[in-house]
Amino acid sequence: MSKTSITGAVVQAGSCLYDTARTIEKFASLLADAAKKGADLVIFPEAFIGGYPKGADFGARVGSRNVQGRDEYRRYYDGAVMLGDVHLARMAKAVKAAGASVVCGVIERKGATLYCTALYFAPDGRLTGLHRKLMPTAMERLIWGFGDGSTMAVQDMPVGKVGALICWENYMPMARTHLYAQGVEFYCAPTVDDRAVWTPLMQTIGVEGRCFVLSAVQHMRRSDAPADYVCAEGNDPDTVLINGGSCIVSPFGDLLAGPVFGEDAILTASLDKAQLARGKYDLDTVGHYARPDVFSLHVNTAAQNAVVED
Repeated sequence: MSKTSITGAVVQAGSCLYDTARTIEKFASLLADAAKKGADLVIFPEAFIGGYPKGADFGARVGSRNVQGRDEYRRYYDGAVMLGDVHLARMAKAVKAAGASVVCGVIERKGATLYCTALYFAPDGRLTGLHRKLMPTAMERLIWGFGDGSTMAVQDMPVGKVGALICWENYMPMARTHLYAQGVEFYCAPTVDDRAVWTPLMQTIGVEGRCFVLSAVQHMRRSDAPADYVCAEGNDPDTVLINGGSCIVSPFGDLLAGPVFGEDAILTASLDKAQLARGKYDLDTVGHYARPDVFSLHVNTAAQNAVVED
């Protein structure tokens, strides 16, 4: 039986770009720190393992790609994780040592395609599920594939029902509604969106879904990338590539922690699950406050495969 009150944590830190082994060491250390703070549920940012190549263009122009860009992509590709590989095993070991439920953004390689993925880990280190980002934004579509509805299931974890949408997926009202309909209690929003407007979006989701919202944002500087990294943002080691903005929000839209900008941080908050029912009392957008006679949402949860063998 899940606890009626848990401690939620969001980790604000940046990847060691193109160094997956070192980033997993950082993951393990930060997760251990969160566990020391009593965290039962810990959220890491989008693309934390594998990295978010802010400012890179991979040599792409309309109608052309160059050799240097292909080499840059190969380097990025080589740093991705695969289900069942040694990187996942190291992550699982760190989760088990911390004894917390974990949601972490990774760059996942499946076949020859990369996906921006959120992984769900149980406190014993088991990988219980994943979500592949449905809609990469702008230039992200050059380097990441599209997820499908088969990876949108809310997870039954020891803390309760946990679901995740990644970055600008959270601007997709129908995707949010699908999570609400599954009874999400702890809505996770790993991202690299460091704009001030992100916080009110998280507050809106808290109110709209009457759920707790935990958003972890990377805080990354140019020094977190290799010296030879070609970055449009500049080469001063102190240049901020992603400025944070992590926060934790109540089912009534109250800020329980954050937002914090410009620094690494682990934010925690006590999350009383009784607040969920208190909120649903007068607003359940997929229940008593819905109008299925006027509006309905149909979700295709089947895996979409390019090749199907009968």
